[in-house]
Amino acid sequence: MTAVKQPWDDVLPLEERETYALAGLGGAAGFGKRPALLVIDVQYRSVGDRPMPIREAIKQYPTSCGEAGWHAIAHIAELTRLFREKNWPVIFPHVARKVNQDRGAFSAKIPGIMRIPPEGYDFVREVAPKPGELLLPKTQASAFFGTPLATYLIGAGVDSLVVTGCTTSGCVRASVVDACALNFKSLVPSDAVYDRSPTSHAVNLFDIASKYADVVPTEVAIERLRPLSEFRTEDQLT
Repeated sequence: MTAVKQPWDDVLPLEERETYALAGLGGAAGFGKRPALLVIDVQYRSVGDRPMPIREAIKQYPTSCGEAGWHAIAHIAELTRLFREKNWPVIFPHVARKVNQDRGAFSAKIPGIMRIPPEGYDFVREVAPKPGELLLPKTQASAFFGTPLATYLIGAGVDSLVVTGCTTSGCVRASVVDACALNFKSLVPSDAVYDRSPTSHAVNLFDIASKYADVVPTEVAIERLRPLSEFRTEDQLT
């Protein structure tokens, strides 16, 4: 079988990648049988209202990742279709609208997050939530921090996560690290997550793949997911 080309192959030197492999890092963690999909922060604030080069996009929203986000949205849409066909949970951790009480260490470091107009918090239409899907407003990077996500997953009998959205180096990575700490196996489709920096995107995917989750393209992720059986979360909750 031909090895899957990864985003970090042209960024990290071969010698460094071989060192990780020699240490036993980066092996396949496998996946469960009852997955949920996380669509993290796919709001107009993270992509702009249309595909634009990053330096144009940040004029509209300083938090935008520009065209990289729109490229990922097409793959996120593929995954949401599959999960909805299978009646699997689709969950939307998203940035809650900022108010003055949210000022703290994060906003001090990134003051632009306090200057997003209300329409920037809307979900991108192509992957917007359907009625009945779980919305999780959050104020920090991880989808688990300060939210009932873990409680919901346990109650629904979910044993694994497919993590999409943005940014690869921020909220995606933080959520995957927390998921690993809580013993959820995670799969990160490399082209369904995005970042404002291609280099940061690639390096963080390498680190995620080395320690916390399996990383594959969306096409491969769908091949792995499709054979799994449907399940209904309400059956577990009753």
